[in-house]
Order: sequence, then structure tokens, then C-alpha cells
Amino acid sequence: MTSEELRLNVEKALDEIRPFLQSDGGDISLLSIENGSLVKVQLQGACVGCSVNQMTLKSGVEMTIKKYAPQIEQVINIEV
Repeated sequence: MTSEELRLNVEKALDEIRPFLQSDGGDISLLSIENGSLVKVQLQGACVGCSVNQMTLKSGVEMTIKKYAPQIEQVINIEV
């Protein structure tokens, strides 16, 4: 899989997650994909400072991204 295909797959995963985050007043954006295995995202809006955002990141975001791009090992949130 090329880096462009990987980016498209990660974006597809985020598009699947985004409506759930937006329904709670939040959002997410893709910052970068490093070494083909680490995804850096930024939670936005109501997701910033939410007490369960780490759980959302691991169980929702990371799991969905891995479904589209199995080679991803880790997803981390970069605080503003």
C-alpha cells in the first residue's frame, strides 16, 4: 500500500467516526502518518478536555483506523 493509499484509508476511517464526534460537538482531523504505522490526530471542539477522549481515541478511533489500515500500530492525539 502506498503512502497515498494509506492516507486515503485513514481518512475513510475518520469519515466513519466523524458523525459520532460531531453529534457531541466535537471533531477530529488527521495531522500526519509517520513511518506507515503511527497516526497523529487532533481532537477538536467538545472532544478537547472531554474526560473520556482517551477511551474514544483507543476504542473508537484507533480500532476503526486499524479496520481500514491494519498496518497502523498506534493512534495518538496531539493537544493544541
